[in-house]
Amino acid sequence: MKYMILLYGSQKDYDMLTGKPGDGPAWSEQDVAEMHAFMEKWNNDLVESGEFVDAQGLTAPVHARRVRLDNGVPVVTDGPYPETQEVLAGYTIVECDGFDRATEIAARLGGTPYPAGTDLGRDWYADVRPIAGPGAELEL
Repeated sequence: MKYMILLYGSQKDYDMLTGKPGDGPAWSEQDVAEMHAFMEKWNNDLVESGEFVDAQGLTAPVHARRVRLDNGVPVVTDGPYPETQEVLAGYTIVECDGFDRATEIAARLGGTPYPAGTDLGRDWYADVRPIAGPGAELEL
């Protein structure tokens, strides 16, 4: 079965990662390198176990557009969206033996390094969702 692990962030997170201080300190080049090394190892471990299907990171919310209907007419709004604190930052798709294994894989992301003196990992979370295959009926 395939599962999608969804990772979240905010415009503030993207700003700190690119060296712009905000509510927290800007990440140093070493901090970013440590995070990338952790993620590379996490992905490579999945490739080696045969569970990796795909993974992509998304650009900052400032580059997003939201399309919604207003009285049946599409309205486009450029990001970022002040009313939205968290956005999808990236995803990984794994194919593994079950929901528990996919959850184990996602839980390993809790070890992602953060700059010293920050509480960035305190509210960390990822969602794990089964992927409905072609013709699958959605269960409620």
